[in-house]
Amino acid sequence: MLERVLVANRGEIACRILRACKEAGIETIAIHAKNDSGSLFCELADLAIQLEGEGITETYLNQRQILDIAKQYNADSIHPGFGFLSERADFAQAVIDSGLVWIGPSPDAIKNMGDKMTARISMRNADVPVIPGEEVDGGLEEVLLAAGRVGYPLLLKATAGGGGKGMRAVSDPALLESEAKSAMREAANAFGDDRIYVERLLTGSRHVEIQILADMHGRTIHLGERECSIQRRHQKVFEESPSVALDSELREAMGAAAVAAAKAVDYVGAGTVEFLLTPKDEFFFLEMNTRIQVEHPVTEMVTGVDLVREQLRIAAGEPMSCGDLMIRGHAIEVRLYAEDPANNFLPAIGKLAVFKAPQGPGIRLDTGVREGDEVTPNYDPMLAKLIVWAPSRTEALERMRRALDEFIVLGCTTNIRFLRELCDHDDVVDGWTTTDLIERLWPDGWSPGFQEYVKESALLLAAAGESSGFGRKLATNSQSGTEEITPFETLNRRFP
Repeated sequence: MLERVLVANRGEIACRILRACKEAGIETIAIHAKNDSGSLFCELADLAIQLEGEGITETYLNQRQILDIAKQYNADSIHPGFGFLSERADFAQAVIDSGLVWIGPSPDAIKNMGDKMTARISMRNADVPVIPGEEVDGGLEEVLLAAGRVGYPLLLKATAGGGGKGMRAVSDPALLESEAKSAMREAANAFGDDRIYVERLLTGSRHVEIQILADMHGRTIHLGERECSIQRRHQKVFEESPSVALDSELREAMGAAAVAAAKAVDYVGAGTVEFLLTPKDEFFFLEMNTRIQVEHPVTEMVTGVDLVREQLRIAAGEPMSCGDLMIRGHAIEVRLYAEDPANNFLPAIGKLAVFKAPQGPGIRLDTGVREGDEVTPNYDPMLAKLIVWAPSRTEALERMRRALDEFIVLGCTTNIRFLRELCDHDDVVDGWTTTDLIERLWPDGWSPGFQEYVKESALLLAAAGESSGFGRKLATNSQSGTEEITPFETLNRRFP
């Protein structure tokens, strides 16, 4: 059994891991940069240690400093969460070499799946279908030659990539060279590796991923799928489970392929195998994320399995606790960002003067912020993940609409209104979504209607008046039994 876990992360995912450890009776250590002092995740940990240095490279990416803190404060294990060092094979190896438990897959599995070209080859050898394309060992000239053989439209992808970085869609051969150079530059800046390869661009496809778990006792299972087709710039926006596109036969086929993918690299722990699903119900391996996913709560809500808790069990050498797969009801997750959808989704900063989350049955909020916290440009602008569960997809959508209507955030602009509008769109309601949905719906960018601006302005003025006490009256019971109610008591407050 693990006794003291160092969480090598911050924000929402750090809170999620710290809470799982608390429930498991495991002591925790949080590490934090100076500008994260007083953050929620620091308060949840048994011990919070400030990192030296400025910026992400000197703090959350500083392997040596993190390992030194782990040893100094007697941690026996490290959980990397997602992002930062979670998919760095060299860090995983350094943790193991230090005599600590790495809560994740082996360094070899991370390395094999982290290199996209190596992963494609491994999957082909395991009879997992891969997207038609070519692996490229050389530089720009080989990429250009490979593109001619693959055909258009095509996708240039960074070999060491993730998160949509180093990725370019090309339909016009005349643009190939400039787009390839751009992808290589972005890949070099993001990953220190400028290699890219070529795949056919499968238009009209859906993005469906399979959650897997594997322990050290020879058991590897899948826990169903997550539909993640609604994306913006290759970043997921709206995730749900189960997918309306899968029947039981297709679900089992994709699940079996995901298990085969995991076994091909001797995978241990929680991971996600991502597929593209064509309109002809053909599916192709996209990539494997060798970590806990941002959208893992969707699977937890429909299966009842605590994936982070299972990670802790597996890392301690215990068999996983979950039995046969059972999918119950429907879950949806949206990502709440501090960003301005009407201004090309640029990040927004400011103090969270009001942060009132929705409540009620079937609602879960995973967040690392509280009212009064400052949103800064230093980190990813995701404020929270809002997850709902209901017995059916129709009911889950209704619950998500209600939850978004109740969510009040003041102090910085958010994407709440955009998410709310998304929930009403016919393609979303019908469940027939594709990875290009947002671009198709708003080719010139999203913007709210003029009437909405007027309504929100009025509400903000009313809120300002309320805070200053302007025109406020106390509600009193008269002898006649009637009540005098102020406008502020009946105001339907739906803020951006």
